Amino acid sequence: MLRTMMEEAYQRLRSRLDGLTDEEFFWQPVPNCWTIYEDQSTGRWTYHYVFPDPVPARVTTIGWQVVHVAACKLMYHDWAFGEARLTFPEIDTPGNADGAIALLEHGHALLRADLEHMQDAQLDDPKKTNWGELWPAWRIFWAMLDHDAVHGGAIGHLRDLYCWTPGVAR
Repeated sequence: MLRTMMEEAYQRLRSRLDGLTDEEFFWQPVPNCWTIYEDQSTGRWTYHYVFPDPVPARVTTIGWQVVHVAACKLMYHDWAFGEARLTFPEIDTPGNADGAIALLEHGHALLRADLEHMQDAQLDDPKKTNWGELWPAWRIFWAMLDHDAVHGGAIGHLRDLYCWTPGVAR
């Protein structure tokens, strides 16, 4: 059931990205929202983020949403099932829609493979998180399933806003 639910949540998220253009990817629904940007000091692409999350949460671009979900998938995979070394600054943030979708697909494929290689009895095995907590393996997958659902809804909403905003080129 976990495999089915994880895949269904991901497919809903992924379908919301069909036809995504770079213009939509970078579109800012409000001034000063969190987005993807090139860091002038390093020449690398990155995205806005702080710990802890601000309250209220910042409005984000579609690009921010996609890169955030993709980066989290890579982090959860690496810490729970990989070398447990990856940090967010080490992730190569794509600077366009196609690159971000490819990173998302890569991250999901890693987690899908992690789950497919587990026996049901292993789902209770403790796994690391990138903040040091141990979770049962099933909770890693459940968190990513929930994450896909939450951010997939946000992406769908932002794409609807983009579509219905007067003066936005389509």
